[in-house]
Amino acid sequence: MGDLNNYVQPLISIFDDHYDHWIKLMENFLQFKEVWYLVDHGVMDVSTEINAIETKTKLMKEQKLKDLKIKNYLYQAIDREILNIIMNDETSKDIWDLMKQKFQGSARVKHAQLQALRKDFELLQMKDGESVNSYFARTLKITKSMKACSENMQENVITAKILWLMTMKFNYVVCSIEKSTNMEAMTIDELQSSLLVHEQRMMLVVDEKQVMQAVTYEKSERDRGRGRGSFRGRGRGRKSFNKAEVECFTCHKLGYFQYEYP
Repeated sequence: MGDLNNYVQPLISIFDDHYDHWIKLMENFLQFKEVWYLVDHGVMDVSTEINAIETKTKLMKEQKLKDLKIKNYLYQAIDREILNIIMNDETSKDIWDLMKQKFQGSARVKHAQLQALRKDFELLQMKDGESVNSYFARTLKITKSMKACSENMQENVITAKILWLMTMKFNYVVCSIEKSTNMEAMTIDELQSSLLVHEQRMMLVVDEKQVMQAVTYEKSERDRGRGRGSFRGRGRGRKSFNKAEVECFTCHKLGYFQYEYP
């Protein structure tokens, strides 16, 4: 008897858009109240089964009274916006069937969407040349969509997924973060900030290398150009000369050509 006296009756479960979960809790609650048969089968017509008028009237009153109690439970569990949509609420079975019709289909759709999102999350990885911000944006878009389908993923699972599937150029960064940080306690924002710092450093190193390569190439081109210019100056490709060194073929004097002989 002590256990029965200390037994706590279940509370009415408030509908929170998770239909599959709510319907199980609510069915269990109504079974505990011993009125589930009215929701399952509806208020039964006893006129054909019982001949005594007084007995008929008594049973009908009992059923209607219990049905009113069930409707009261459902009204407490369902918010006003949903109740406004339910046009037929004459009996508790009417309300129950309309809830099922409206939300069971959407629950199946959500389940199918969730399965697809889980697969996307499983196949997710960083692309070659992709930035840290772009990788995080794709990851968080999937996890937020999963949350909308009632899948609330732990933050440490998301951070671990992001780190494990980064491109090879981040390998040393990943090892450094794993060694120096408690991954169980690290938030997504902290991980993103840390990776952005490393990415910026890597970009600076790449920029410096590109500048050095450009300077080296420019210098080699200048040196090559000087070599070609000096060769032309000494060889047949020379375009200028000293006329004072020209010898006339007639008088053999210097400074003019034969056609200029006086």
